[in-house]
Amino acid sequence: MATTAKRKTTAKGSTKAPENPDILIAGAGYVGLATAAAIAHAAPHLAIRVVDPAPEGVWKKDARASAIAAAASRMLAELGCWDALLEEAEPIREMIVTDSKTGDPTRPVFLTFDGEVLQGEPFAHMLPNAALNGALRAKCEASGVTISQGVAVSGFFEEAPGAPLTVTLTNGKEVKARLLVAADGVKSALRGLAGIKTVHWDYGQMGIVATIAHERPHEGRAEEHFLPAGPFAILPLKGNRSSIVWSETKETAERLLAGDDFTFDVELEQRFGLKLGEIRVEGPKRAYPLGLTLARDFVKPRVALVGDAAHGIHPIAGQGLNLGFKDAAALAETVVEADRLGLDLGALDVLQRYERWRRFDTWQMGVTTDVLNRLFSNDFTPLRAVRDIGLGLVDRMPGVKNFFIGQAAGLSGPAPRLLRGEPI
Repeated sequence: MATTAKRKTTAKGSTKAPENPDILIAGAGYVGLATAAAIAHAAPHLAIRVVDPAPEGVWKKDARASAIAAAASRMLAELGCWDALLEEAEPIREMIVTDSKTGDPTRPVFLTFDGEVLQGEPFAHMLPNAALNGALRAKCEASGVTISQGVAVSGFFEEAPGAPLTVTLTNGKEVKARLLVAADGVKSALRGLAGIKTVHWDYGQMGIVATIAHERPHEGRAEEHFLPAGPFAILPLKGNRSSIVWSETKETAERLLAGDDFTFDVELEQRFGLKLGEIRVEGPKRAYPLGLTLARDFVKPRVALVGDAAHGIHPIAGQGLNLGFKDAAALAETVVEADRLGLDLGALDVLQRYERWRRFDTWQMGVTTDVLNRLFSNDFTPLRAVRDIGLGLVDRMPGVKNFFIGQAAGLSGPAPRLLRGEPI
């Protein structure tokens, strides 16, 4: 087994970046930080460093919010982060699904879900991204994980089979690491450097994300409106505020964002409705292209992909971030158990256990969201009639609805221990 790197500390006890960490994680988003926190929590003797090209403090300016499934909140609780997030977390108590044309005066509800998986446990919470990132950073720092901002990985190579990777950083320094984790997003540079190919296609859609303030309380209800250009989701936040994820054709989305606020507000009101009273956009509006990206391999010798670097899916089911948390929990469990057995935690046969664990679930979710988007993002009348009948049938089948709730909560299938709320 390779020698464990030592953490250096100052006289005040603050952790310095290890010269040769056991694990180097590229990307300080939620998945990269969760991976670091999970491994450090179970194996504090391992030296872990996170590098991220973003300048210091940029994460604090992220005004978006994310849906955190019940399984992910169990993991955050086991890591000691959840209590600090409860004040900001808004439980989703109910979810409704409609299917209509954009200009229809009413939106018939075809499907409703109760928001609990267990008594008192919602299937998901909405949480501001900045709060989640801050809690994970605090956990990492308390666990001795080093986070280096303004630094990225520019290259890496293995000098000999079984030897640690030599990793070159953009600051000109070289470090050696037993495992390199790529958590650098859907356009992952590390994935390309590792020679991993992807399956990808563009939906010709963009996802518009914004926070909406409204007069009346939402009562914790989430709404998914299937419209011809794509789904329009309304997700509850603390107070009289909601987050929207608005799927629109690329041309229309670009026009709306480039145009004046009045035009945007008119189009928004047509989709949002007036059931919550007067509405207004609070903070910036952002848009990003929607597509499906699936890595053909999740691992190479001493390299593992997590989060969007391994899979980028449509937000129609709200599972992108939660798939990433599953990756973090599964990779952490794989690495920690290998280390306890005295195995080389970056060896290909060790990492392939993580790949087998996550690849089928990821591809299954990718195909599911792809089919749902193609099925519901159109205005073909006969198909609309068929899918509405299908939604109505599901609404009358409690067993099927409970299955979908379990899927949305991340509690189906062979979940890693952390997602069951258990220690590694």
